[in-house]
Amino acid sequence: MTSKTYEIASINVGKPKSFVYNGKELLSGIQKKPVHEPVFLSFLHFSGDGQADLVHHGGKDKAVCVYSYDHYPFWEKELGRPLDWAAFGENLTVKGLVEEDVCIGDTYQLGEAIVQVSQPRQPCHKLAKKHGIADLPLRIQNSGYTGFYFRVLKEGWVAKDSCLMLLDRHPLAVSVSFANRILYKDQSNKEGIEKILRVEELSDSWREMFQKRLNRINAEKSNVANN
Repeated sequence: MTSKTYEIASINVGKPKSFVYNGKELLSGIQKKPVHEPVFLSFLHFSGDGQADLVHHGGKDKAVCVYSYDHYPFWEKELGRPLDWAAFGENLTVKGLVEEDVCIGDTYQLGEAIVQVSQPRQPCHKLAKKHGIADLPLRIQNSGYTGFYFRVLKEGWVAKDSCLMLLDRHPLAVSVSFANRILYKDQSNKEGIEKILRVEELSDSWREMFQKRLNRINAEKSNVANN
């Protein structure tokens, strides 16, 4: 059986830079630009890339931010403007790969590198500031078009004409869309949370977040049972 491959529309990198929003200066790595030469992907990031807020961004579980070019037409219509590459601060803009079809723990060949899906991307306030739209993170969250992150299992060089090729589909098939729904819209779904937590490849931060939620649900049920 032929492995599924996806086209890389753009590879985008950028070091943290200052920009001004509502009169305040903000330091962020969200202002990324396309690169046209092969770039090395390490366990932490693409060469030439970086994050200002290392508490919420970056690290081994979030080495590569991925967004689907398939969503660009939706957002261009929604926002009433054309969008440049890396409009959502992503490192990798890909074609044909959307949240419904991506599962946490899936592994891909990316040029010389091997990468693995670790978690959905949580849209943050810097996207609002980048585009000057205060509620953009909430709109992205509600749309389900969040993007996702790769961790790097094997370092290597990646070029724009490299293919992103699926190597292994995770057997539990917990999609990025499913994880987003449980996080944002079905927050008391204990079975859903437990299903997500069974994925060993889930990022540490999302595991901690869902474990806390599960503990809270169990405590609430215990309190009801004892009263």
